[in-house]
Amino acid sequence: MSFRKLVAVVALGVLTVSAVNAEESLWLYAKGTDTRPEGSFEFKLSNISRLGKDSGSYTFHDIRPEIEYGLTNSLTIGAEIMIFDHSYSVDNPDLNPMFETQGGAGSKFNKTQIGGYELSLKYNVLSPYKDVIGLSFGLGYERRDKYRLDGADIDQDSFVGTIFAQKNFLDNTLQLVANTKFEFERRKSPGVLEEEIAVDASLAVSYRFAPKWFLGFELRHQSDYLNPQEEGVFNPELDRSSFDFSDFRIGSQHQRGNYFGPSIHYAERNWWLTAGILWQVAGGGSPFSLSYGDRNWDEHERTHVGLTWGYEF
Repeated sequence: MSFRKLVAVVALGVLTVSAVNAEESLWLYAKGTDTRPEGSFEFKLSNISRLGKDSGSYTFHDIRPEIEYGLTNSLTIGAEIMIFDHSYSVDNPDLNPMFETQGGAGSKFNKTQIGGYELSLKYNVLSPYKDVIGLSFGLGYERRDKYRLDGADIDQDSFVGTIFAQKNFLDNTLQLVANTKFEFERRKSPGVLEEEIAVDASLAVSYRFAPKWFLGFELRHQSDYLNPQEEGVFNPELDRSSFDFSDFRIGSQHQRGNYFGPSIHYAERNWWLTAGILWQVAGGGSPFSLSYGDRNWDEHERTHVGLTWGYEF
């Protein structure tokens, strides 16, 4: 049995969940302000499948086993492994880096790899159950050895900061959350150096419509700002990004993608399961991105389908 099939069997096999427990994920990307109780652990296994480019076939399973620990009631630390499973054969020669990585027209790339790891912490300042609004802050470090788009070898370090906000209504049965995440990435590949500032913003709502069941909707925006340095030369038509302390600047927006879709969440006392789907509803970018028809295709996909299982102990 392939690793991809094994993950699917494990996640689906546990499906057989009252109020939301700490750190449950009600959506594919958005998260609330809750942190774990002191001394408690949670294991998560997620798979967000990114499906479809503008031509040919494209499937990328972003599989992430994660462990979280409540260092205090307000501070949660976590670690996760990134497993990248790519299977694609695209037709458009401008759809790069996928077209080049697969070996050109008629070729295919199919490989499962360890993509990297992430270390994170999340600190809660205000509680949505006690205060007017919930507020938490997150910090993270990512190390990647494989590129998420095509599975090629890279050398990437990322520093991530996230702001989590949450407001509860109707005796905590209705939750509204907003996340803003900033990623500062330095990525190297043969002949190319990229200093990229990425913005990932989500707005989501979830309603407990029956005991143990939650229905949600999520709106997500993701965009990158950069000017790649190729063989030591910058594109003169773009502004470059830099996050050095002595030279901080936000460059040209290379690409953007907006997604929207529903999620369903089911929770038992010690475990929970969330499934969701998001469609790219709008997108674009600079003249050097592959964007047309109000969609972006080189960095974004038609659909994201996700499944996350969590077990608390």
